[in-house]
Amino acid sequence: IGHHIADEQVTDILRRLGCEVTEGKDEWQAVAPSWRFDMEIEEDLVEEVARVYGYNNIPDEPVQASLIMGTHREADLSLKRVKTLLNDKGYQEVITYSFVDPKVQQMIHPGVEALLLPSPISVEMSAMRLSLWTGLLATVVYNQNRQQNRVRIFESGLRFVPDTQAPLGIRQDLMLAGVICGNRYEEHWNLAKETVDFYDLKGDLESVLDLTGKLNEVEFRAEANPALHPGQSAAIYLKGERIGFVGVVHPELERKLDLNGRTLVFELEWNKLADRVVPQAREISRFPANRRDIAVVVAENVPAADILSECKKVGVNQVVGVNLFDVYRGKGVAEGYKSLAISLILQDTSRTLEEEEIAATVAKCVEALKERFQASLRD
Repeated sequence: IGHHIADEQVTDILRRLGCEVTEGKDEWQAVAPSWRFDMEIEEDLVEEVARVYGYNNIPDEPVQASLIMGTHREADLSLKRVKTLLNDKGYQEVITYSFVDPKVQQMIHPGVEALLLPSPISVEMSAMRLSLWTGLLATVVYNQNRQQNRVRIFESGLRFVPDTQAPLGIRQDLMLAGVICGNRYEEHWNLAKETVDFYDLKGDLESVLDLTGKLNEVEFRAEANPALHPGQSAAIYLKGERIGFVGVVHPELERKLDLNGRTLVFELEWNKLADRVVPQAREISRFPANRRDIAVVVAENVPAADILSECKKVGVNQVVGVNLFDVYRGKGVAEGYKSLAISLILQDTSRTLEEEEIAATVAKCVEALKERFQASLRD
């Protein structure tokens, strides 16, 4: 019971309870009276001694035990936090099997070797997945076959990639992937039926990347992926290293998998994003911000992201915001070109900017765009 009671007092209590007590060296032998059927084991005797001694006479003493608190770095971004964000955006988490149909997987990853199981549950579950897309797209088909056409799902889990440099010849990467299809909004009397597009998924993906604090370091580059539409997809790069893909499922693959309508997917290597940039506070400028809009004409193949990045680079000390608010193709713009309307927000933390300084910074941005992208100001 965690409290010392004198030997004489213990034997006295037991005898008063009707027990026959025989004292030995460092022990007692007690025989319970015939009418006490509840006294059978040692613990029963201890309980009786404590009851007669009085529970109130036993002091409360906290257990002395050393505790080691688990460490948590502020830079660690919990995957649970990301899941909560996706849930808030209307996604539902699913869990699919790590072993998939090798034929379906070859449609998604043609020519890529997968690890085959020697004793699979079935032929349709005999290959370890190379990405989470195989299971997610099968889940979409399952839902669409049951009249659930508006689908938003995500999954986190391991992919299994053959790699001679990895232990046992297989590399296991923790991935985060998602799929959307169907209407942009839930059915409602005052909302038009609009189908989701590339920018819906890209916006959700950017919200996830923003949690890591690395959104400004991420690049979306046009890059071929056999599972994705060549004109509506992009590879995702962080500091020059590819960490995932986002885009519309290739029409041919869509037909083979029997998907109903446009389906969009993304996938990220989570371990390369889990170490987030810790936010740092900074003083808000007391001085007014100034907005200047420019419209530049560039070749069709010039990414808008590169234009925005160049503007930020040129005006690093005074340009606090750059935003693309319009893209125009048509009358007045030559074929093969596009017009990008960009807003520049200029502000200083120590003083009010003069008009001459603002004009000089804008001119510097325009000149940099002309030099790098052969851009011209639109009349």
